[in-house]
Amino acid sequence: MRDELAIVEQIQRDLQDVRWLGPEEIRSRARRRSRRRIVVATVVLALGGVSAVAVAAPRQSPSPALPAASASPTRHEITTDALLQPADLSQQVDVQLSQSGLGEPVLLDQMLGACRTSQGRSDGWQMSILSRSQTLVPKRVAPILTQSDGLVTQDLFRLTPDAASQLLATLDDVVAPCADWVSVGEYKVGGATGTGAATHRWAVVQRGFAGDGAALLRHTGTQPVDQKTGEPIGAAPRPTTTAVVRVGDLITVLRLGQAGTELDLRRLAEVAARRMCVAANPAC
Repeated sequence: MRDELAIVEQIQRDLQDVRWLGPEEIRSRARRRSRRRIVVATVVLALGGVSAVAVAAPRQSPSPALPAASASPTRHEITTDALLQPADLSQQVDVQLSQSGLGEPVLLDQMLGACRTSQGRSDGWQMSILSRSQTLVPKRVAPILTQSDGLVTQDLFRLTPDAASQLLATLDDVVAPCADWVSVGEYKVGGATGTGAATHRWAVVQRGFAGDGAALLRHTGTQPVDQKTGEPIGAAPRPTTTAVVRVGDLITVLRLGQAGTELDLRRLAEVAARRMCVAANPAC
């Protein structure tokens, strides 16, 4: 307790020696400190401004100009107006059958594929991204609605650009192994049965008549005969021709009904190429 009193007395004596500033002197010192802070702040801001200018305005080369937006955006869907229309045919069409698909092979001729696979080869077909198919049926057979009754069958495919170009460029190589192919199979004609054989031939007969590239693929076959007797079976098959046309990344495959000629097929192929322009990449 005595020690605590001694400490209090010492503090009181020290406080008596302290010199307290008067009000006017306190205000004067406050004004001087304010001025110093303003000067220091101004210097800092000035230095900061110089630094900011140095950082914000470096010497730069001009920015490269951005490419202009494409006037022709990439098309994906195959719309129906890219197909042949009833008005494109000389005969009146009453029924138009159509369907669409994804990832379908570009099938040029089913028997041609069978010829190749029978030799241990691939069928040779390119794969499409998407497709749209149609059969134009003449009015007089509209109730039947089968593809064999059609005036025209058309398959329209979108491929990658490289695949579309390659399809026509390699068509001769696809056909070459089947220039003279003998097919053998069981048959039944009336009450007779047995094993028959026939020779099939495919050839590219015309090129370059439509679009960015085109070809006529002709198939001919001999009359089948019985392998044991050599007797003919049925009738000789009618030659058939398929038109293959490319416009950009699109490929169309056209076939005519039994009444159509190769001249008719070529004419329709040219019309089909113009129709394809509305969906092709690049645009026509």
